[in-house]
Amino acid sequence: MKIRMVDVGKQRIRAAIWPANREGGTPLLLINGIGGSIEVLRPFAEQFPETEVIAFDAPGTGASATPVTPLRMPGFAKLVAGMLTQLGYGQVDVLGVSWGGALAQQFAHSFPGRCRRLILAATSTGLFAVPGDPRALWRLMWSSRFDDAESIVKHADTIYGGVFRKNPECAREHMSEIVPPRTLGYLGQLFAIWGWTSVHWLFTLKQPTLIMVGSDDPLVPSINGRIMKVLIPDAELVELDCGHLFLVTQAELAVPIIHRFLGERQRRAAVPALLPAPRSH
Repeated sequence: MKIRMVDVGKQRIRAAIWPANREGGTPLLLINGIGGSIEVLRPFAEQFPETEVIAFDAPGTGASATPVTPLRMPGFAKLVAGMLTQLGYGQVDVLGVSWGGALAQQFAHSFPGRCRRLILAATSTGLFAVPGDPRALWRLMWSSRFDDAESIVKHADTIYGGVFRKNPECAREHMSEIVPPRTLGYLGQLFAIWGWTSVHWLFTLKQPTLIMVGSDDPLVPSINGRIMKVLIPDAELVELDCGHLFLVTQAELAVPIIHRFLGERQRRAAVPALLPAPRSH
């Protein structure tokens, strides 16, 4: 992993790059969930040795500076485009998880020529989406949960579902990778998505899109994936028997599906063995 500090206008952003072990191919941009730093997605990023992978800390998280003025989702998308330009990238594939899935949608909409393929994990259309468990959403509102490892362990099943329901120690391991976000940065991400929706323009997306949902996701019920599949013209839906953080906790299920989508999508019908456990729609 190579770390770069990038200035986009007045905003300083920490970016990470995992170089590919071969030439060519389209880089993969990872966009994290709310409050998440690069470290959270590092184990996942390392599962793509033949693809150049890029990740970054959103403003106010990890080592990125806290923004002077808050941004809305189009502003975040413009910031991501500027970061990619500074790093020397043109077109990329984009994978966004949770809050990052909303930003990935916005990026694909605002900069269609720079997004070749789109992967949306555990995310929704924002406003007008089917809401999650109120208890999970309430706890998600507070960045202070990142400051207390025991609180994460205690409430991980309520917030994230999936493997955390049976094994709280997984939450402790997950917490060890988190760099707590700054309060203003976390509030800035909440502000960006407050009232945001993609419902009225998802039908305009031209990118081949893979939608991945967890069947036991308290934050983003899986029905939201089915709604998005209807709205996005060239979309495929895969439902995993997982919770909200399946990219982190059960990457062994998600990674083969993503590899197939990015590199072998045209031969989808010929590789059913690469789809362990999920239900594809």
